Amino acid sequence: MTPVELSRTVLHAVRRAVDEGELAVAVLPERVVVAPPGPGGCGDYATNVALQLARPAGQPAPAVAELLRTRLIRTDGISDVVVTGPGFLNISLDGGADARLARLVRDILRAGPRYGHSDTLAGQTVELHAAHDARAVVLMDAVARVLRSQGARPRLTCAGPPEDAWVRILGVPSDIPSDIPAGTGTGTGTDAPLRPVPAPADPTPLGRDAARWALLHPAPHDRPHIGDSQSEQHLAQRETNPLFRVRYAHARTRALLRNAADLGFTPEPGPLTPEGDGPLTPEGDGPLTADGEAQGLIQLLADHPRVLAATAAHRAPDRLARHLVAVADALAPLLPSVLPLGDEKPSAAHRARLALAEAAGTVLAGGLSLLGIDAPEHL
Repeated sequence: MTPVELSRTVLHAVRRAVDEGELAVAVLPERVVVAPPGPGGCGDYATNVALQLARPAGQPAPAVAELLRTRLIRTDGISDVVVTGPGFLNISLDGGADARLARLVRDILRAGPRYGHSDTLAGQTVELHAAHDARAVVLMDAVARVLRSQGARPRLTCAGPPEDAWVRILGVPSDIPSDIPAGTGTGTGTDAPLRPVPAPADPTPLGRDAARWALLHPAPHDRPHIGDSQSEQHLAQRETNPLFRVRYAHARTRALLRNAADLGFTPEPGPLTPEGDGPLTPEGDGPLTADGEAQGLIQLLADHPRVLAATAAHRAPDRLARHLVAVADALAPLLPSVLPLGDEKPSAAHRARLALAEAAGTVLAGGLSLLGIDAPEHL
């Protein structure tokens, strides 16, 4: 069970409690946030939904948590639920950490670049309207891509026809209708017009990938660094460039798969360390275990569907861009330990690390595609 599935499971338990008269809540939360337990917590995930519901339900938070606990404990995939502190629900899932990791990696590899796509917004038509500005049109194109990944049908309009350079170089659709005169400031649907802070200079000299990243990585209300002394960073092939880190991490995962094939082994989800061994130490970078640094990467991969849903809901591709940078940075410590060294024979742990690296590369490729950016096999 992924964090997104667990969130839906908890929300379903809340709705059933309301429908059956055990909770008197007029407005239900749109979603339930689940996260690794904090200090004093236990299990795999925790949620504060009982604290959120206590005041509107007119009940103490521990009582609400206990009511939900009795429902969740009977759910397939959940092995235990414990109430801690003022009313936190701490949830343990079936199987150990290794089994859950293997399921997550298999789910990602099975879905491929479509991991995180859903039909949550199926049947919904979303009206998007952009100002006649390069950044606004690129932002609208990226939002539309993410909305489609969640099942929605976006309808795009612009205050003026896209310029030829935006289509040829920035990759925006050429057929966006311009059924609203420029400068009217109104949209054709329920969404407010997309009006991010315009780029201070023409982004097209950066080329498609760097230009789109430069326009999408900052939040819409932040000024992109284009046309100034920092503009060159978007083309720099070094670690200070977040786009380079994301694309390099993806290319490294593809190279590892090629090198592993040359050594005669393939990825297979499983424990990252041989049974009974101590922590895995990649070239002096410190311990790498499922409970240590790798846990950050695992959590980020599990969280990818939620990030896509939030990106669609808030019309904010910068959330996805920052998530991809976090995945790439969390992946880096794993990469030196994927292949066997010297005369070492490939083991089950090597195959598991390779599978985790491939899963991370898959998430990076899928996320870049939704931003309209290429994920190269070689870099």
